[in-house]
Amino acid sequence: MQKNIVVIGNGMVGHHYVMQAIQQGLTEHFTLHVFCAEAYPAYDRVQMSTYFENPQISQLNLVDLAAYQAAGIVLHLNEAVSAVDIVNKTVSSAQQTLSYDKLVFATGSYPFVPPVPGHQHNHCLVYRTVDDLEAIMATAKNSKVGVVVGGGLLGLECAKALKTLNLETHVVEFAPQLMGVQLDPVGGEFLKQKINDLGVKTHLSKSTKEIVPGTDHVLRMNFADDTHLETDMIVFSAGIRPEDSLAGQSGIALGERGGIVINNHCQTSAEDVYAIGECALWDNKIFGLVAPGYTMAATLAKHMAGDETAAFVGADMSTKLKLMGVDVGSLGDAQGRTPGALSYTYVNPRTQVYKKIVTSADSKLLLGAILVGDTSDYSNLLQLYLNQMTLPNEPEGLILPNVAGGMALGVDALPATAQICSCFSVSKADICAAVQNGAHDITAIKACTNASTGCGGCAALVKDVINAELTNLGVEVNNHLCEHFAFTRQELYHLVRVDKLQTFNEVLLKHGKGHGCEICKPAVASILASCWNDYILKPELAGLQETNDYYLGNLQKDGTYSVVPRIAGGEITPDKLIVIGQVAKEFNLYTKITGGQRVDLFGARLEQLPAIWKILVDAGFETGHAYGKSLRTVKSCVGSTWCRYGVDDSVGLAIELENRYKGLRSPHKLKMGVSGCTRECAEAQSKDVGIIATENGWNLYVCGNGGMRPRHAELLASDLDKATLIKYIDRFYMFYIRTADRLQRTSVWMEKMEGGMDYLKKVIIDDSLGLNQQLEDEMKLVVGTYQCEWKTTIGNPEALKRFNHFINSKAADTAIQFTAERGQIRPMTPAEKEGKINVVETL
Repeated sequence: MQKNIVVIGNGMVGHHYVMQAIQQGLTEHFTLHVFCAEAYPAYDRVQMSTYFENPQISQLNLVDLAAYQAAGIVLHLNEAVSAVDIVNKTVSSAQQTLSYDKLVFATGSYPFVPPVPGHQHNHCLVYRTVDDLEAIMATAKNSKVGVVVGGGLLGLECAKALKTLNLETHVVEFAPQLMGVQLDPVGGEFLKQKINDLGVKTHLSKSTKEIVPGTDHVLRMNFADDTHLETDMIVFSAGIRPEDSLAGQSGIALGERGGIVINNHCQTSAEDVYAIGECALWDNKIFGLVAPGYTMAATLAKHMAGDETAAFVGADMSTKLKLMGVDVGSLGDAQGRTPGALSYTYVNPRTQVYKKIVTSADSKLLLGAILVGDTSDYSNLLQLYLNQMTLPNEPEGLILPNVAGGMALGVDALPATAQICSCFSVSKADICAAVQNGAHDITAIKACTNASTGCGGCAALVKDVINAELTNLGVEVNNHLCEHFAFTRQELYHLVRVDKLQTFNEVLLKHGKGHGCEICKPAVASILASCWNDYILKPELAGLQETNDYYLGNLQKDGTYSVVPRIAGGEITPDKLIVIGQVAKEFNLYTKITGGQRVDLFGARLEQLPAIWKILVDAGFETGHAYGKSLRTVKSCVGSTWCRYGVDDSVGLAIELENRYKGLRSPHKLKMGVSGCTRECAEAQSKDVGIIATENGWNLYVCGNGGMRPRHAELLASDLDKATLIKYIDRFYMFYIRTADRLQRTSVWMEKMEGGMDYLKKVIIDDSLGLNQQLEDEMKLVVGTYQCEWKTTIGNPEALKRFNHFINSKAADTAIQFTAERGQIRPMTPAEKEGKINVVETL
């Protein structure tokens, strides 16, 4: 029988869990029943103030009901759960009782209403749901004055809503300042001034004693200091409380001050019962932002899918937002409460800008920051804070205007005779001469030297030479990714990571302009894949991919594609060898053993790819990612298992490493090698990461390259145990992904790195930047979210449509000729032309 997962709550976090559950494949084994007390599916509560400008629930809607239906999700709208029986594992509503195998509380929170006498009046409202918004709008029709009780984030959002409804708007706050959690008194005062300038009146340090009928207006608020304020409506937005009553009634453990107690896997005290979002109490903390709730939802879905490494370990509560048109940002210890902390402030009373950073006592680390009126520095400060990076000698420069930054190094170390483009034998001197004659961009260089017009692999290096020569000539160098993004690839990576951007449109909207191009779209696609490891053929990501990634195969010169299944470490069973042979024979594919210990199958037509991969996936193969800028292979010798010289199991380690890093997306392709002894039969020292066994452990080499510009890898560390070896590789790869330019090999990255290997050792081994834990966590995310892209694609009817040549026919493209073994041309048969068969008959 199909098992049930019951989700109580369909708010933003509950909905996110449902989507994560679908992605993790839970709907293949469970039916998800989602109970929603409201009449509407999940909607965006963060943007609720826009409802007053355009009162359409559709503009806030988050749920694609068709996607729910396709995944078998049963959505129970307008049906609140009234009881939970954790012994018999059932939930009950007014309409039914349903058994569960796993239960998820996503009940969120409810608005706190101070128990002030008179708060029950029907003109006293709250700001939480769409029904609340409707009540506010209905009351506002007969009102002139409105009061918001609460000067925090939600209170100021609510004040914006009342202002939109053309009410005279007041904010009443018990504390002596606005946003007391996020801002210090000076920042709070700046925010107050800006809000007052917008026509909202603020009343601070006000304790409401009672609410009584008014004289000139409907209500009168009497304060403890014997002052009063009359209004026609009051909206309470004085904080939230976790909606935990249902869990508490069922006997599930709650915190002393409320909240359903959970562990790192979001498990409650009851078996098979979980909690996520604002109703959950983790480490005695309630997280009142949506982002931590999303993290909990993703963690839980992975945990339920069998990933025991998935864990919720807290969340950063830094915030950047626009309140009534005022930019506000806060991060870390904004109040400077850390013992010995130093504060640097910048105040501009003319522009009403206030900036403050809080550093450690030695001014080396950023502990917190406040930004009011100008949040342009927020992303950089957040990066410094989260990464615990060493601050410059004068940290005040981080918030002072017009402080110049440093310049990147060029390629001056290369001799003039260095061959930059091997396809057309273009040297560095040739490119420099062209630059001196007026060719100042890569398009002009291509036109006059042909550099980068062949395979294109030298494009990044050509650009570096151009920029270096322009610098030598005193010409300002534009290192922007393209005309649409005024950032380098490294800067854009950090913006995506820090802002948690998930799509190209989000990146473009926040940090770019225009519509994007053939340079920035694949670059952003690679960055998104490196950060979040999402399925690259999702509708919002597929259009960014280059041809190879778009069709999950290498396009060959005759218009066909190659198929390269993963064979980790070169180890393969006879049965799998037979399957490869059968596929090659059935589809008439040219076969070749590669230098990376795999079997290449050439000549597959576009429409044949799904059928080929269906057979391979069913036989246990995975995509080899030979089409992507990602890990290709981990080559190995036979090692100590068979070789009389081998001192350790190189095959076993190669398989473990390939399975760990498979699918890792990066600025360029990655190759690895593992040799079982110093005889080096796997040629590990020509790889991006090479490992050689010794009598005392493993030696780790990095940044080698056997390509157009061969380079031996350099020794990073020696005599390592396996756990330390893997830890160092994790750090190395993620540091490279963070800092390399687009299409830049690890070897070139190393050559351009100031300090070279000595600097890299300090970062990777000594943790000189304080980044290592974060690098390891980022790699853990990548490892934990791996999916075989072909397996996912085969199960996705929409994705499969891209492999038809024509929209309305499965017929093949008759303009393509197909190459059989080593050049023999065979015309298509009539049946193939008409699409009656999808495989090529054996010659």
